[in-house]
Amino acid sequence: MATVKNAFYAQSGGVTAVINASACGVIETARQYPHEITNVYAGRNGIIGALTEDLIDTREESAADIASLRYTPSGAFGSCRFKLQGLEDSRVEYERLIEVFKAHNIAYFFYNGGGDSADTCHKVSQISAQMAYPIHAIHVPKTVDNDLPITDVCPGFGSVAKYIAVATREASFDVCSMAKTSTKIFVLEVMGRHAGWVAAAAGLAADEYNRIPLIILFPELELKQEDFMRKVEANVKEYGYCSIVVAEGAHGPAGKFLAEQGTHDAFGHAQLGGAAPVVANMIKAALGYKVHWAVADYLQRAARHIASKTDVEQAYALGKAAVEMAIAGDNAVMPTVRRISDEPYVWDIGKAKLEDVANVEKRLPKEFITADGFGITEACRRYLQPLIEGEDYPPYEKGLPKYVILKNKAVKKILNTTFKL
Repeated sequence: MATVKNAFYAQSGGVTAVINASACGVIETARQYPHEITNVYAGRNGIIGALTEDLIDTREESAADIASLRYTPSGAFGSCRFKLQGLEDSRVEYERLIEVFKAHNIAYFFYNGGGDSADTCHKVSQISAQMAYPIHAIHVPKTVDNDLPITDVCPGFGSVAKYIAVATREASFDVCSMAKTSTKIFVLEVMGRHAGWVAAAAGLAADEYNRIPLIILFPELELKQEDFMRKVEANVKEYGYCSIVVAEGAHGPAGKFLAEQGTHDAFGHAQLGGAAPVVANMIKAALGYKVHWAVADYLQRAARHIASKTDVEQAYALGKAAVEMAIAGDNAVMPTVRRISDEPYVWDIGKAKLEDVANVEKRLPKEFITADGFGITEACRRYLQPLIEGEDYPPYEKGLPKYVILKNKAVKKILNTTFKL
């Protein structure tokens, strides 16, 4: 193996408002260790870039442009939803990764994503050992769903939580003002297939000063339609209107998603077609109220203009820590956020083994959901509150946020072989 060592960084799965802040943390920190890491290559469109030897040379990017990643949303190098086969099924894809890494003298692998990418990262560490080509594989956590274990919070979640809390409060003000003669029910659908963290964040919209009649439908609980309708009707009678936030993974009896289409994505997950209109039609049919609904969709995860400062700082810190751990000799680990206290909010960086992270899903604890199943408890509020706090606005130009667009210049291919996905 050559003495020159490079790193490979890739973004995986659905992007967030702060995933590029983690990329910034990785690249800026790597540049501080030129004797350990000569260059960071990024995968164009995530892990696909490694499989097809389509690498991006981050040396072509100025320090100013890399710094600008900290406030630029989405995936600057491109992400993908591509699940590698299990090692027990086929080693071809993993062997191809090692082949590409070896060709480009890559000794460090930083994979920025959620549970599936943690699994991939772990398997890369295993097969690299088997093939006698050592790779320091470090997973950089990212998921708006906030469902990775061990870490107190996942980068991307705090900003989505802030967006949903703000949107719920503002939309509720709108509905309240028109409820006498127009819409009485507003339904907002948010992300969260199995874990209700994002939906729970809507609970922050209501407090002692903002007495919003809010109902949250969590994926952790079965929706009991009769109880739900009684709650909706009671809110309308008392307040004149009702706001409802439903997680995309809300389900009825036997665990069937309200919005299940009967199709599946590349990871085998059921594709969901929209819980909000299902809930809206349910209310209209049962109670006759005029209902409006909306789906936060990409807006919630792309909203860098309203990102949580806490989230941005944690995303960058975890990218930085990943590089430091790799240089220190760590392998098959993930840097984590450790909460030390709620008030004041104090946190530091911890470390988890990937074997304890991969394919483990952290759901909303029962003690975070009120007894009636439609709201959040004070314990949940204490957990959520510091994660949405602080503003970290991007620079603006002509009234719009100014984001960086990188050159993303390709690295010259070395291998003579191609790889078919």
